[in-house]
Amino acid sequence: MRYYGYRPYVPVARRRSRARREMDKLRKKGVAVQPVEIDGRIIAHTFWGRAWCDHLESFSDFANRLPRGRTYVRNGSVCHLDIGPGKVEAIVSGSALYKLKVRIDPLPAGTWREVCARCAGKIGSLLGLLAGKLSDEVMSVVTDRRKGLFPQPGEIHFRCNCPDWAFLCKHVAAVMYGVGHRLDTRPELLFALRKVDHQELISTEGSVEAVVEGTGSTSGRRTVRTDALGEVFGIDLDDGGDVSPSTLSRQASPQTANDAGGQKAPKRRGYQAGRGSTRGGKQDSSKNRSASRMTGKSVARLRKKLGMSVAEFAEFVGVSPASVYRWESETGRLRLRARTSEFLVALKG
Repeated sequence: MRYYGYRPYVPVARRRSRARREMDKLRKKGVAVQPVEIDGRIIAHTFWGRAWCDHLESFSDFANRLPRGRTYVRNGSVCHLDIGPGKVEAIVSGSALYKLKVRIDPLPAGTWREVCARCAGKIGSLLGLLAGKLSDEVMSVVTDRRKGLFPQPGEIHFRCNCPDWAFLCKHVAAVMYGVGHRLDTRPELLFALRKVDHQELISTEGSVEAVVEGTGSTSGRRTVRTDALGEVFGIDLDDGGDVSPSTLSRQASPQTANDAGGQKAPKRRGYQAGRGSTRGGKQDSSKNRSASRMTGKSVARLRKKLGMSVAEFAEFVGVSPASVYRWESETGRLRLRARTSEFLVALKG
């Protein structure tokens, strides 16, 4: 039967029943199905989710199709939504099951540097950033319609196998709202979509000041709460009291002692975090030269040599997966933090 470009209307109940059967088939094949399930009419409740939806609705390019997209996402038509670095893959139930791919351009390097510069020292902690506990000034920076973190219409590229030839079909509109709903619980995915490292927004100085207790130790020195060290430096300590800031450089490192799989980290001979290796009291200049020559290709070779995925390597080094993706996609020498650069050189050696 010919539908002249459009399939006949299928009731919502029938669409849901068919979608459940198809998703069950995918689960049996080992696919981690991630449906968008909205309770009520409100799509997003938190700062990042609402900011995404508000940004989406601010462009007249999308105005005609967004209402249908809201209806679709509310009635559970987005059966599967997977967000990765720079892309979104989804399955939406309509007259049939449609597969979608949304590609989002990386945030321009200049825009990201400007955002980081304007937010420097104004975000106290990573938890505060992801929870959306930001000052009005920082909120205005990250949600700026033109120079913020959210993509412009020209930076969003769609592909849906439905017969609708509109610029933005209702299935893609539903997926875009689904992204806003997903950011409610996983706001770090926004930074993965734009291929930037959200940890770069955190000022180390500001973070330390937020957890320094004052002169609570018996020695009269300022101490840092051990329950906050994991948040600031990405390390775990026993609850044995407070730690002097002078000891942080010896204990904090860009990687954990054991990775998620329980494997021990390789020994770093003659290496101390933040200091580099020494020989006879003199800094090893050869490692400094190696650090300045680290490229995206050398990072990719190192990761593959260790037999790690991007996520495993990112956790091992102490950065986000988005940072590793960005490193490996860049050409020329990488501009890395000194501590991270030294650690990569130590691994390479």
